[in-house]
Amino acid sequence: MISPYKPYLKTPRVEAICDALGEGRVPVAVTGITGVQKLYLGFSLSVRLGRPLLYLAAGDSEAAQAAEQLAALFGEGVCQFPYRDFNFARVDSLSHDWGNERIGALSAIAQGQVRAVVTTPDALGQFTLGRGLLDELGFTLGYDTPHEIEDVVERLVALGYRRAELIEGTGQFARRGGILDVFPPTCQNPVRIEFFGDEIDSMGEFDPVTQRRIANRSEPLVIPPARENLLTEPLRERLIERLGKVISSLRRRQDEASKTALETMLADREQLQNGGLLTFPDRYFPLVYDEPSTLLDYLGEQYLVVVSEERAVRDKLKNAQSLLHEDVKVLLEQGTLTRHNTKFALEPSELWGALSGRDILYLDALPHSNYTIAPKTLLAHTGRSIPPVGTSLELLLGELRERLSQGQTVFLFTPGERRAENLLELLSRNHVSCSTTGDDDLPQRTVRIVVGRLFEGCELAECGAVLLTDGDRAAPVKKRRQTKRMGEKIRTYADLKIGDFVVHVSYGIGQYMGINKLTVEGVTKDYIKIKYAGEDILYVPANQLDLLSKYVSAGDGARVRLNKMGGGDWQKTKSRVRAAVADMAKELISLYSIRRRIEGFAYSPDSPWQREFEDRFPYEETEDQLRCVREIKADMESSAPMDRLLCGDVGFGKTEVALRAAFKAVNDSKQVALLVPTTILAWQHYETILKRFEDYPIRVDVLCRFRTPKQQREIIRKLQNGELDIVVGTHRLIQKDVTFRDLGLVIIDEEQRFGVTHKERLKELTKRVDALTLTATPIPRTLNMALSGIRDMSLIEEPPHDRVPVQTYVIEHELGVIVEAIRRELRRGGQVFYLHNRVDSITRTAAKLQELLPDAAVAVAHGKMSESELSDIWRDVVAGEIDVLVCTTIIETGIDVPNANTLIIEDADKLGLAQLYQIRGRVGRSHRRAVAYLTYRRGRALSEDATKRLSTIREFTEFGSGFKIALRDLEIRGAGNVLGAQQHGHMESVGYDLYVKLLDEAVRMQKGLLDAPVEECAVDIFIDAHIPEEYVSSGEVRIDMYKKIAAIETREDYDDLLDEFCDRFGEIPKPVLNLCDISLLRNLATNLRIADISQKGSVILVDATHIPLPAVAALAAQYRGRLLYSAGEKPYLSLKVDPKQSPVEQLRALLLAVGEQRDAAPQTK
Repeated sequence: MISPYKPYLKTPRVEAICDALGEGRVPVAVTGITGVQKLYLGFSLSVRLGRPLLYLAAGDSEAAQAAEQLAALFGEGVCQFPYRDFNFARVDSLSHDWGNERIGALSAIAQGQVRAVVTTPDALGQFTLGRGLLDELGFTLGYDTPHEIEDVVERLVALGYRRAELIEGTGQFARRGGILDVFPPTCQNPVRIEFFGDEIDSMGEFDPVTQRRIANRSEPLVIPPARENLLTEPLRERLIERLGKVISSLRRRQDEASKTALETMLADREQLQNGGLLTFPDRYFPLVYDEPSTLLDYLGEQYLVVVSEERAVRDKLKNAQSLLHEDVKVLLEQGTLTRHNTKFALEPSELWGALSGRDILYLDALPHSNYTIAPKTLLAHTGRSIPPVGTSLELLLGELRERLSQGQTVFLFTPGERRAENLLELLSRNHVSCSTTGDDDLPQRTVRIVVGRLFEGCELAECGAVLLTDGDRAAPVKKRRQTKRMGEKIRTYADLKIGDFVVHVSYGIGQYMGINKLTVEGVTKDYIKIKYAGEDILYVPANQLDLLSKYVSAGDGARVRLNKMGGGDWQKTKSRVRAAVADMAKELISLYSIRRRIEGFAYSPDSPWQREFEDRFPYEETEDQLRCVREIKADMESSAPMDRLLCGDVGFGKTEVALRAAFKAVNDSKQVALLVPTTILAWQHYETILKRFEDYPIRVDVLCRFRTPKQQREIIRKLQNGELDIVVGTHRLIQKDVTFRDLGLVIIDEEQRFGVTHKERLKELTKRVDALTLTATPIPRTLNMALSGIRDMSLIEEPPHDRVPVQTYVIEHELGVIVEAIRRELRRGGQVFYLHNRVDSITRTAAKLQELLPDAAVAVAHGKMSESELSDIWRDVVAGEIDVLVCTTIIETGIDVPNANTLIIEDADKLGLAQLYQIRGRVGRSHRRAVAYLTYRRGRALSEDATKRLSTIREFTEFGSGFKIALRDLEIRGAGNVLGAQQHGHMESVGYDLYVKLLDEAVRMQKGLLDAPVEECAVDIFIDAHIPEEYVSSGEVRIDMYKKIAAIETREDYDDLLDEFCDRFGEIPKPVLNLCDISLLRNLATNLRIADISQKGSVILVDATHIPLPAVAALAAQYRGRLLYSAGEKPYLSLKVDPKQSPVEQLRALLLAVGEQRDAAPQTK
């Protein structure tokens, strides 16, 4: 990646700096330099001198921008080292996103894989794991070195990795026989390692969602410690000894703080002595290490230190240290810290002192004389920044042609491979000489397209080159990229726990009691034990697990009633639901066909303006977003009016998809109405649209109560006369006095939050125009598939690549800790959401917080307030006039408040995981780092359910595990929203999975694709068919794999699942192969409408109810006495098994013969 730049690195300024560095005239200060010019100069010096960079930026957002742009220049080897919030409170669990990034950076630096480290001064001076300890503890797994798997597991435990059944987050490992999965902080994906004896046979990355391998790995795997504050045995002994000395000192003191500290330290020492802690609390950093290390200790003298805006860096360091000192002072008064452990970072003077012996390059926009370390060489920069050139095709082509005519080489940076390909094609079509940076032998005076983001360009006039970018100048920072999922979209749910409610197709709702191994007729099989009302027990063969599903409802599922086996209630319930879904399917199909016949407006294909508008989106779109845009445009270009539902989680990019549709409509001179449920949401959408459309002559306004009556009348007049292109509004927009000149597209946000009257008016409004409905609750893919062809839906399932992790803590509710967390957020100029979910006591809670925080503006928001009251409060929150908002779960469907970056949730154990997941998404929506405290009541006796929920929350917080359960719950809730209240009740009565199965059947029957409801075949023959415990030890994972086996429908499914077994668990034992074979046979039999296959002695009995008699006769003749037919109320075939052949193969041959003979037989009614 660097080679194309080499001709453009040797400039007089670069040479002058190199001379100064060589002669020891440092620091060097370059003034008059801004933006990307700083980064290119640092990059040039790094390449020219062969030295890595330490790039010091004042804040997190500047550091993130610098890291992204340096990565665009270097191509690889750039890492960011973030600040980690110290946790001094006693927490049950906390998230490790920032810690993982730090460990990953330290490990990469230690291995010499880094060309540039970007950090902030507070992170640079913060204490961390020592370099010697990192080298000593970490180890490497490679193909050439022998490793015993038991030894590797032992070392992982010692390094702080946690054993899990399935890996879902960093810092975990899982072992299954000779296969080891591990997720080091240095890797984007977990790694699967297969051992053969003491040798590594293969390594490969796998997707933690699907657990399937996505890439092979040939290079060795370096495994660093999982945490910075790891306790080795020598460190444990040192900490026990030093705690003893501090405890002796505290016993001589009588103040309250000392008593509190003594109690804490005695408890911690006892835990340490019992081997209970793998990591030490942050408060003991000064006691554990004699000489705590910082990032600087990892960076050799060869690192060139680049300080961007020295004054800002100095101020940031001073402010960070001041905040830390304030925290320490409060914690000393509380007894959380003692005078023996108060230092957690270098003082500013110490940090500058550590930097003084290094080569420093100051890069400042303006000259000044007040440097901490005075420069010995002063240079002025005269370069020029160039704004982004991608605002229009004409401007871009004009700029490029002008540069090339002047003999310059152009490096054109563009974010994303897709956009680079588009540019290459577009420039070639317009006869501009261009290529990608991979072509190093290209002549100069050409355009080289580089995939990477620069926020502006700059001239390199001295060497005949220029850097240009087609990005957006105002583009928000794209934070760290998460790995793109390459595996399957369909998630698996290995989440069935003993005690969970389940639904059996034939027997109804029961309770799962575990897997039982039973031996019948000498054959061992796994059975699923289900308890029903009246202590009835049902044993379901594991190969029939598709008849069973976990009971998941669209409500809270709190009042689940078990069915009685053999009673008629379940069959009545199922019949009632089957009739209801049949009616709904009939109605939907009728509505769909009517709408298809209406003649609407067919939009023209995309114009150059449309492509330009889309290219100006400041982020890289996800594949799901692009697919949804394509689906919506295809609808719009059709003559039938669009009626499409766009589903996706909050923050997944639905608004951008809708705005592209709006732009397309306006481009064809149509008007667009965007309808939202609340005034404040209308205002926020309005401001978003104004900003996104600011470079285009598109007229936008908002119709809501924030407009005066006179303004509202003027807006209505403009709509009638066609003087407005886009209007955003609440239900005011659908009142009868509002008419449009030429309405083309209606976008409805969260339709389920509108009343019945409003929905009727909406139907009238959208009868002949295109309608796009947005919902923030994701819906299950299975529901989308069931409604395919009768309800147009687009799903955004893929999260954006740039989500910033929220630092999450699970702690007991302690007012002192909570108030200090609020103060910390307010000190950095932010706002706080405090969730108290009881309306009757919310005002008292707010008053208590106001009393403890007299300088803060505290307000209350809850669902019993009027819409106008809530709108005013939200407006004040967005304007920054409220510091702390004490609220209920109303914020779950609130609005964006980028400045709210601390969330405190009381009684988190009373909320569902899905709710917590969505509410946590309300913070961390800007470049500022966000913190969430999930609290529960001290000393409260928790119910079994609450304890289980809290345990899940802890796991969810620490490893991200349970994330799929949260999504599952959210999706089911979304399904209830999409289908409406009446169907919601039916879904509750039979559970989501069975409901969707019945709906799918009803839709296919209405379309004529199915004659009658599908009856799954039950197969029970004497063959060893189960998943041995020694092969898959976890009961939960075995259930998940049984579910996958039961879902086999085709030979491709069969082969794919065998690949998965082999990849995840190793060589497949015969009982598992038998199980997969039987599942494939079951599907074949189901398609032949065979309901039952069983075995008695040496005879296999096959249900013959739907086999025509001519086919039976032909089969009997074919099998020459081995096949008998028994007539009666339930006719069946009897096949005598040949003991020399596999019963599975004999059964397969029979079923194939049944299919052939049935097709050949004359069809009778």
